[in-house]
Amino acid sequence: MSTASGDGVDASGDGASSAAAAPAGRRIPPASSMPWVRNLRRFVGSGTNLGSEALMELETKRILLEIFKERQRKSAEAGSIPSFYKKKPEEGSISSRVQRLAKYRFLKKQSELLLNADDLDAMWVCLRENCVIDDATGAEKMNYEDFCHIATVCTEQIGQKCKRFFSPSNFMKFEKDDSGRIAILPFYLYVMRTVSLTQARIDMSELDEDSDGFLQPHEMEAYIRGLIPNLAQLRDMPTQFVQMYCRIAARKFFFFCDPHRRGKACIKKVLLSNCLQELMELHQESEEEVTDTEQAENWFSLTSAQRICDMFLALDKDQNGTLSKQELKEYADGTLTEIFIERVFDEHVRRSKVGGGNSREMDFESFLDFVLALENKDTAEGLTYLFRCLDLNGRGFLTTADIHSLFRDVHQKWIEGGNYELCIEDVRDEIWDMVKPADPLRISLSDLLSCKQGGTIASMLIDVRGFWAHDNRENLLQEEEEQVEEA
Repeated sequence: MSTASGDGVDASGDGASSAAAAPAGRRIPPASSMPWVRNLRRFVGSGTNLGSEALMELETKRILLEIFKERQRKSAEAGSIPSFYKKKPEEGSISSRVQRLAKYRFLKKQSELLLNADDLDAMWVCLRENCVIDDATGAEKMNYEDFCHIATVCTEQIGQKCKRFFSPSNFMKFEKDDSGRIAILPFYLYVMRTVSLTQARIDMSELDEDSDGFLQPHEMEAYIRGLIPNLAQLRDMPTQFVQMYCRIAARKFFFFCDPHRRGKACIKKVLLSNCLQELMELHQESEEEVTDTEQAENWFSLTSAQRICDMFLALDKDQNGTLSKQELKEYADGTLTEIFIERVFDEHVRRSKVGGGNSREMDFESFLDFVLALENKDTAEGLTYLFRCLDLNGRGFLTTADIHSLFRDVHQKWIEGGNYELCIEDVRDEIWDMVKPADPLRISLSDLLSCKQGGTIASMLIDVRGFWAHDNRENLLQEEEEQVEEA
């Protein structure tokens, strides 16, 4: 009662003072007559037991924790599945704009923390000026004291952004000699590669429209298109060929970084893949530094891209932009077996929506996958592609009957080429001896990968030229050794 009367006195007092202070002709109602004031006072009470702000914070956390535990208990009792999918904000919504702005600011901040070309040059100068020369090897090295001193000098000249490279854990990553010194060149290359990969991560993230950590084909093509002016060997590329080149180059990333063919490649996988390193090799200033063989072997070289494009156009006799089975049989001078071509269309070519229900023709993207698989038979991705074609019944393994059926076409082409007579059973037994499968009655994909000869075995079963190379491997090896000695 005393509290209520006290409140009433205070309220009346407040009302009187407010009324006196108010302008003439305007009357301010007393605070006690306002509903929100009464509700607030009823909630707070007298205020004698509130305590400090720290106690209020602890009490709030305790209440929220109890609510959280209660929800967890109810969820466990109901046996409901927790939400694992969050709908992406609609394009143009406030949430989408805020997300895009936050992403832009974050990537800009990360980009500002990177070392630029001048910073890297300054670091290299500091490393060389403060290192010691190994008397035995002549290599430039530094111990941990030198490492710390160089860190101080670089921080003074470049700034704090280089400090993270001079941590003790980074020093321990490199091979040390008997005196505990590391070579400065591997350390500098490590810094350069870290900066390069971080910059690539930032560039790819900027192109990642939905910010899910994956790049779609058009986003990957845009990334490659942005790199072309910075790659010395691609600067003179004809403008009309740029779009086709980007399609060819991007396809290799998806072949190796999108094994489930979901149409998007994980940015982390792209950064760690050999594909990106192969693409960055085109930074070399002149193609004169690179042999013709190296250019042909590098999928991303202009020479290789033009070769693949010309190959597709030469096979496309009717010039409809796709390849039929009959047209694909002319690939590699017709040395591939018919049963393999049939299986490629069964497993890796989608049924066309035009030209009848049973018509199937290989588009350019499927042709690129086909070429990548044949040129990378020794990789897990290439061998997986080919194994699906070799697995005639889709059972996940090969039997002696499958090997016999596959090699029968190779044997026919072998005899037509004027070679000596072969016994298919002998070849089958040789393949079994090469693989040494875990199950003696069947060969699985893991067996082919484990034996380290899966690419050779696949070539023997799909290509008469591949079998000829295996049959003459000793002579070919001797010829290679003689060429090396002559060189």
